Amino acid sequence: MERYFKTIVLSIATVFAITMANAQDGEALFKAKCSACHMLDKNSTGPILKGVKQKWEDAGEGAMLYEWVKNPQTLVASGKSKMAIEVEKWSPSAMTPQEVTNEDVDAILSYVDSYAKPEPAAAQTVDTSSPVITYVPNYKDNLNMFYWLLFLTVILFFSIFLMSNSVKSLIKSDAIKKKLIENESKGSSTVVKTIALLVGAFGLMALNSNASAFTFNGPGIAEEGMPWLLIENSDIYALIIVDIILLGVLWYLRGLFKEFMAMLIPEKPKPAKKGFVFKKWNKVLTDVVEIEDEESILMDHEYDGIHELDNNLPPWWVWMFYATIIFGIIYIFNYHILGTGDLQIAAYEKDMVESKKEVDAYLTKMAMNVDETNATLMTDATDISTGKGLFEVNCVSCHNPNGEGNIGPNLTDKFWLYGNDIKDLFKLVKIGNANGMPEHASKLNPVQIQQVTSFVLSMPYTKGKEPQGTEIK
Repeated sequence: MERYFKTIVLSIATVFAITMANAQDGEALFKAKCSACHMLDKNSTGPILKGVKQKWEDAGEGAMLYEWVKNPQTLVASGKSKMAIEVEKWSPSAMTPQEVTNEDVDAILSYVDSYAKPEPAAAQTVDTSSPVITYVPNYKDNLNMFYWLLFLTVILFFSIFLMSNSVKSLIKSDAIKKKLIENESKGSSTVVKTIALLVGAFGLMALNSNASAFTFNGPGIAEEGMPWLLIENSDIYALIIVDIILLGVLWYLRGLFKEFMAMLIPEKPKPAKKGFVFKKWNKVLTDVVEIEDEESILMDHEYDGIHELDNNLPPWWVWMFYATIIFGIIYIFNYHILGTGDLQIAAYEKDMVESKKEVDAYLTKMAMNVDETNATLMTDATDISTGKGLFEVNCVSCHNPNGEGNIGPNLTDKFWLYGNDIKDLFKLVKIGNANGMPEHASKLNPVQIQQVTSFVLSMPYTKGKEPQGTEIK
């Protein structure tokens, strides 16, 4: 019993698979052989094919249906098929012979009979109220900014820690205590100001941190394309304020440190030097010792009366050296450690993707703006080649491969039924007419119609069907 059950199930599955394969083959065959003159849901140049096989079988001519598809004119001329004569009378356009097998015909008709018109989409209620615009921050840029601000915060905290320890050490030193005793009022005032500033600054930092609380959504964000940590704009602003406060604290501690150092080592008054502003800038940039003071940097090296001076490196060169070190650290963190920046190849590939999207969007927009009022003749080789491919798929059944005419007129001579201007042809291909030309707006987009009509106008003369219409020179 189990063996028979398995056999039945296998047979049903096989039949189902064959039916699905035939339906798929039928769809491809219909589009290649029949779609130029027949439509699935209504009459066109040819009649609707749904139920055709059953009609021929009811008339007792089921076997003749295959002969009709393969060689219709011969069947009509023989007079043995009433169905063939009736179909011939239905349309002024003659049926084109098709190179198909009986199995191909069955597959096509099976696909047509199983076709169901898609249900129209449910009408959507249009909201006429004013749209609510929700601003979404750029979380990726915010996260990159957050990394740099956090890095700066760490640097500032570390600097404040070092500077405060230095100030603390100075205050504990006997020399400073003695100076503070000598100038008690000033010292106590300085200490009070220092304590008040530090308490106020860190209190403001704590208040600001609690107010913002860095409202991150945290790691594990499931939405595709989002960074691992969502940083709001308010978080960035809060961190900037914290860094500004820390910078102010550091600047004040620096001034305090210099003030205490001045108590220990009073600066010697420097004599005012006369000179031009250029000389002052030259001094800043080169740090050159004046000629009268060169003895202070004279070294013991001497050769043939020439003495060596121990000049400092030019400050601008030293600054540049330090700048390259800082740049190198930032570069490594940005591109190789944190990965917040794209290297050249990755940046190039992203730019190419974005540029392609813009080009595709532009071409799509321009293509949809083409109609019978503004169509233009295309001469580019790519457009003509594309038009040729579209012609071979949609037009050869009625006009033959070289456009010499079959059911439809010869497209290569000087005689035209509806004009040979690109706009006239665009309109004809787009909406068709009652004399057998089907519409193609449902199959081709506007730019494709423009391409195929441009190809038609570029076709060389081919002798074929007798001229129809008016000669246009």
